[in-house]
Amino acid sequence: MGTDRPNIVFFLADDQGAWALGCAGNREIRTPNLDRLAAEGIRFTNFFCASPVCSPARASILTGRISSQHGIHDWIRAGNVPNEVPGVTHGRPVEYLRGMIGYTDVLAENGYTCGLSGKWHLGDSLRPQKGFSFWNVHARGGSGYYDAPMIRDGIAYTEPRYVTDVIAENAVAFLREQQATGTPFYLSVHYTAPHSPWTPDQHPRRTYDEYYQRYPFNSTPFEPMHPWQISSAPTGFDELSRRRELSGYYTAITEMDRTIGDVIAEQERQGIRQNTLVVFTSDNGMNMGHHGLYGKGNATFPANMFDTSVKVPMIVSCPGSVPSGVVCDEMLSHYDLLPTFLDYVNAENPVAGETPGVSFVPILRGDEFARRDAVVVFDEYGPTRMIRTKEWKYVHRYPYGPHELYDLVSDPEERDNVVEDARCQNVLRDLRARLSEWFVQWADPARDGSREPVRGVGQHDLAGPAGAGVVAFNQDFRFLSTSHG
Repeated sequence: MGTDRPNIVFFLADDQGAWALGCAGNREIRTPNLDRLAAEGIRFTNFFCASPVCSPARASILTGRISSQHGIHDWIRAGNVPNEVPGVTHGRPVEYLRGMIGYTDVLAENGYTCGLSGKWHLGDSLRPQKGFSFWNVHARGGSGYYDAPMIRDGIAYTEPRYVTDVIAENAVAFLREQQATGTPFYLSVHYTAPHSPWTPDQHPRRTYDEYYQRYPFNSTPFEPMHPWQISSAPTGFDELSRRRELSGYYTAITEMDRTIGDVIAEQERQGIRQNTLVVFTSDNGMNMGHHGLYGKGNATFPANMFDTSVKVPMIVSCPGSVPSGVVCDEMLSHYDLLPTFLDYVNAENPVAGETPGVSFVPILRGDEFARRDAVVVFDEYGPTRMIRTKEWKYVHRYPYGPHELYDLVSDPEERDNVVEDARCQNVLRDLRARLSEWFVQWADPARDGSREPVRGVGQHDLAGPAGAGVVAFNQDFRFLSTSHG
């Protein structure tokens, strides 16, 4: 392969809402490097995760498959490293994506060196998978920002330093290793930020104290607690706790933004910035007071599909190749990334026709984009499924509900559920039929999540027949937590 093939650097945040960017209109948060990326590229305002929780979303990004195809329906509580969860008798590493092609597999087969720095959270973290040869990863899914469990060269260790800095430094080390090879590369930089914990001891005080400790946080709503909010998630339903959580959340994002600048600066130092597609997104959205919630899809039981949970930031930049200063409102999903990345580097897509995504490379070239099916996107979280157009959103919960229907034109904040409104029954029937037909087309019956007991409290093993009868999903609400999702 020629050395002029484009490189890709993919930044993935953990629980960053689409609203939590300066360039998205948030005047309180400091994200100068991400704002610069947006100014030098395209910012997408209607980009959605495939599932509003960590592991399922990440699996869909990598494979282009929905949860009911790859079988990861909840955040992975067990199977990352041996015996990580006390009381789980089958506490062995589990390769959750065994036998499934990821776009990094294809890139590696096409001469790319693939590196991963940071959060993996798709099982068997000790062992490099999916075409990655550089593998400096977080051992589990989440932890504190200091003394994080990490893996380097197949060995688990405790990292005493601020983990956001370490993830970026490992990414820079990969770029420097690649500089001498002249081969094209793909680099994933997967932060644990801005996931909780958000207490002052978890983040550099210079940012916490200087910028955010005294902010009014007018950029987020202050509402009564939603009746479905789970009890164990970090919450801010009084002024003191609200300010504490938001100060830490904003600090985590600003510190991540700082280190993103370091990784981009290394590309510029090497003179490869104009041959490197830089992508930034988050695994899922995040509520920080929105709808009276703190958390994402599993902030509630039953799971929610509010836009603040399913909509993610998305910025794509490559000076000289990707148009600059563009704000795009096309409705796209994380399951579109696999065909887009492979299309961008002119690699054949071996799962074309098996996955629902489409390449949006034409947008990246400034060309006309052929919209899919009247710009419809779909989401799922176990037995909760969503269909969304630009005008409407329908949420269906198997087997009994409750179901939701929102008129996004007159009610963009999803306050008024009109599923029982007689005037909306034609819309409801149409969306319900389209939702059912889409999942009939794409879901694998052996991995279908609509009948799995997914409650947002973690997945222990392979789901469906592949699990060989094990209990795949935690049902004990004493463990109810979003701490690792």
